Amino acid sequence: MRNIKLPEISEIPHDVFPKKVLQRQWLVDGKLKTWEGQVQEVYSPVQCKSEKKPFYLGSYPCLSGKESMEALGAASKAFDHGRGEWPLMSVEERTGFMSRFVIEMAAKRDEVVKILMWEIGKSLEDSKKEFDRTLEYIQDTIDTYKNLDRDNSRLKIEKGIIAQIRRAPLGIVLCMGPYNYPLNETFATLIPAMIMGNTVIFKPPKVGVLLFEPLLRLFRNIFPPGVVNTIYGEGQEVVTPLVKSGKLNSLAFIGSSKIADIIKLQHPKPHRMRSILGLEAKNVAIVMDDADLDASIPEIITGTLSYNGQRCTALKMIYVHKSIREEFLNRFSEAVDNLKVGMPWEDGVKITPLPEPGKTDYLTGLVQDARKHGAELVNDEHGAQVMNQIFTPAVLFPVNEKMKVYHEEQFGPVIPVAEFSSIEEPLQYIIDSKYGQQVSLFGTDSDKIVHLIGPLVNQLCRVNINSQCQRGPDTFPFTGRKDSAEGTLSVFDALRSFSIRSIVAAKDTEENKTVIRDIIRNNKSNFLSTDYIL
Repeated sequence: MRNIKLPEISEIPHDVFPKKVLQRQWLVDGKLKTWEGQVQEVYSPVQCKSEKKPFYLGSYPCLSGKESMEALGAASKAFDHGRGEWPLMSVEERTGFMSRFVIEMAAKRDEVVKILMWEIGKSLEDSKKEFDRTLEYIQDTIDTYKNLDRDNSRLKIEKGIIAQIRRAPLGIVLCMGPYNYPLNETFATLIPAMIMGNTVIFKPPKVGVLLFEPLLRLFRNIFPPGVVNTIYGEGQEVVTPLVKSGKLNSLAFIGSSKIADIIKLQHPKPHRMRSILGLEAKNVAIVMDDADLDASIPEIITGTLSYNGQRCTALKMIYVHKSIREEFLNRFSEAVDNLKVGMPWEDGVKITPLPEPGKTDYLTGLVQDARKHGAELVNDEHGAQVMNQIFTPAVLFPVNEKMKVYHEEQFGPVIPVAEFSSIEEPLQYIIDSKYGQQVSLFGTDSDKIVHLIGPLVNQLCRVNINSQCQRGPDTFPFTGRKDSAEGTLSVFDALRSFSIRSIVAAKDTEENKTVIRDIIRNNKSNFLSTDYIL
């Protein structure tokens, strides 16, 4: 048995201790309005030794459909059918606002990181990485948008037609992020949507809300009224009326395909709402008989258990060649059991409390179901232990199709392992899966690897060789097939996803040339222009 030590309040370092966030405000039309109604109390997954309840962090507003529609009205007014101040701004003006936001957001680092750590149980080190990566993502988006504008700054003349082709905003965008990367993945859609000239409404995830509170005043102070608006509360209360209104032009949602389908079908004309979706995955690691286990096992450990395995890109199924299965399981389970389990602020901690209510019960049920159908808990001495919201990693073998964990995305520290004799077995698993995001291949024989690349890139969207599945770097496309995604996100692709190519065109006549020259030379238009930012 592991000795999992819960802290006393007096033992928590002063510099990581959180301030309570009693949020009563929501941002709409450039104003922070005070909510007098019901609030949702927020408790940390961290629980102290002598306390009967988890640590109380604060609360946030439970808005209604009335407030949701008010946010929609503000976003609609700010866009004004493309005639608003924000969508008509030049690239230089919009990137100027965003650059100021980056500077002022950086000053909120310690405050946001501390709330992030306590609210979702992410380690202090990883919470800092998420914040820093988000700032870097915003700056990369600014730079990429400038480059895109430079590329589009010249006129084209084709077959007697003079044309200016640029990207124009879609309109009103609803952004909904996930709890596992509430800051980074919310901003991975929010920021490109805004910078392209759209107005946005964003709803934080149900878990991971309070960390946005320190940023609300920045949004209010920096951007024009109505460009950014927030809503809080139950999705059925606040999201449903937005979608049913038919006024949303784009949905950016990261979560489950089931919820995404429900949201999309509520739109009266779904084809009018462009969807950018990041959904589930069941990424597979294939460990071949010639794999270098010294290098592969640490990579697979990170792939399966980084942030407790609560990542869509996590490795959630391992196939190991029969000839090395015993050695792999012995070494892998030993490495898993050596991971430090504890509180998010502890140095070197790898396994931390899970933020979702009821998650430990769900994971326990997966382990029990697998054992019922023939699997063993390989690390029986240390695995699948529960202490409040902590669940110690469980390695299960052999896993088969009768078990829930064979099919379901566990999104937590349960690691199913199956063996294979023929490479067709893991390939067939991938083919039959309803998910299609990534795979990791571990081996040293280039002939074997090249034989797999062709079939796999036609089933999945990223094949990782001797490395874990991951999203980054953010300049690479991030997407999936089947039920794993709709649309593509990267710094460049996100700008394209939240905009559309529009053209101003005229016949190549002297009269038209005179008109176009006058518009360009006198800087009368931000669209029909050859100007660009150096």
